[in-house]
Amino acid sequence: MRRSHVTTVSLLVALALAACTNAKDVLEPSAITPPAASATPDNSAAATPSPAAPAAAAPAPAAAPTAAVLAKTRLQIAPIVGASVDAATPLTAELQTRARQRGITLAGSQDQTATHVLKGYFSTMSEGKDTTVIYVWDVYDPSGNRLHRINGQMKAPSVNFGDSGGGDSWKAVAPATMQAIADQTIDQFAAFLGGSAG
Repeated sequence: MRRSHVTTVSLLVALALAACTNAKDVLEPSAITPPAASATPDNSAAATPSPAAPAAAAPAPAAAPTAAVLAKTRLQIAPIVGASVDAATPLTAELQTRARQRGITLAGSQDQTATHVLKGYFSTMSEGKDTTVIYVWDVYDPSGNRLHRINGQMKAPSVNFGDSGGGDSWKAVAPATMQAIADQTIDQFAAFLGGSAG
C-alpha cells in the first residue's frame, strides 16, 4: 500500500511539473559556468539509476544513420524549472558533456538554428533519509510543437548537511544524481532521434 501511495504521489508531481508554466524558479542553463574540472565527485555512488536505466556507463556505439542524424542536430536547452541553482549546475554541465560525447551540437539560447528545444521540469520528494528527484523533459521543434517526452525519477540517499538542509530537499541531492539524470536524458534523446530517423 505504501509503494502504491508513493507511485501515486510521484505521478501527481510529474503531472504538476508537466503543466508548469510559471517562470518563477527558472534557471537558464547558458547562465551556468560549467566546473573547471569535469571529474566525478567521490560521492558518485550516491546515485542509484532507475531500473529502466542501462547499467553501462559508456554510450552505446551509434549506427551510421543515427550518427548522421545526431551530427545534424542542434539542441537548445531551455531554462530549467524547479531545480535549485546548486542542483542544476552539475546537471547542466553534464548535459553539455554528454551531448558532445553523443555528437550533438548545443545551440545557445538566442540561436535561431536550433533543430530541437529541450525543456526540463524538476521536483523532489523526500521520504525518510532518501530524496527522489522527479523530472520531465519535453522535446519541441523550433515551431513549438512537442515531439517527445522524457520522464523519470531517481532516488538517491540524501547528502548529510546536518541542520543546514532547513527543509530544502534540493540541498540533499548529490551532484552525481543530477549528472546521472543528465546522462539518461541525453541518451534517451539520442535514442528518440535514432528512432525518428527511420
